Amino acid sequence: MGQVRGRWAARRVGGAGRRAGAWVLAGAGFLGAMVVAQVVSGLRPEPIRLTSVVVVLLAASAVAFAVGRDGSRAVGAFCAAVGIGYAAEWIGVRTGVPFGTYSYTSLLRPQPGGVPVIVAVAWGGMGLAAHAVATAIVPESGPRRWAAGALALTAWDLFLDPQMLRLGLWTWADGGPYRGVPISNFAGWLAVSLLVMAAIDMIVGRAERIPSGGLVAIYGVMAVMETVAFSAVFEPPDRVVAAFGGTAMGAFAVLAWRRRWPR
Repeated sequence: MGQVRGRWAARRVGGAGRRAGAWVLAGAGFLGAMVVAQVVSGLRPEPIRLTSVVVVLLAASAVAFAVGRDGSRAVGAFCAAVGIGYAAEWIGVRTGVPFGTYSYTSLLRPQPGGVPVIVAVAWGGMGLAAHAVATAIVPESGPRRWAAGALALTAWDLFLDPQMLRLGLWTWADGGPYRGVPISNFAGWLAVSLLVMAAIDMIVGRAERIPSGGLVAIYGVMAVMETVAFSAVFEPPDRVVAAFGGTAMGAFAVLAWRRRWPR
């Protein structure tokens, strides 16, 4: 009887491993497709049409990698991050809190409540990636990990806001010192990102396990591609944004990679 149970348990473990491997393979496929879409969008004279495609592929890759490690709980974590991001944006366009006074143009659709759905999806996808980076840097679940993840996610916005302003996807009422972006925006990003990290951590991050290499890779790929785009692809290039964003995201990506696979 013990041998039968042992064989049954081994089969269950093997099946779970195969399913996890399939999800990781799917995540890699979505990530590769996202890279292609990002390259094409950077080279096209009208890249807005591919913006939503890039975000959907990014989110699909992040969810697939997360499911490969955490199972169905990863879907809950993604939905929580999407919900928090949407709620923050919904409040933000009405009150100016927590980001500052801004509004979306009509280019991104659909926009229930004045907030593009794809923006909330971006919060979810990069939220999972930033949480994986934070988990690699701070193995213990808790406020220190949340803070690291919030900083990592806010580092992405050093690229995101200048790029979206270039495309005319949203506008700031009064502008600001960082390529037209006010400092209040980054304070708001830190606050909302902290909530996102806490939610993800409470759903999937309690166990102190090795973080998903795929999710860490998403973060690193985004850091590299955005740096290259602002340095050499966009017209005109903006090497100030490339330097600030590349340094900030690059530091988190390198540190996470070194901590995940220590020498």
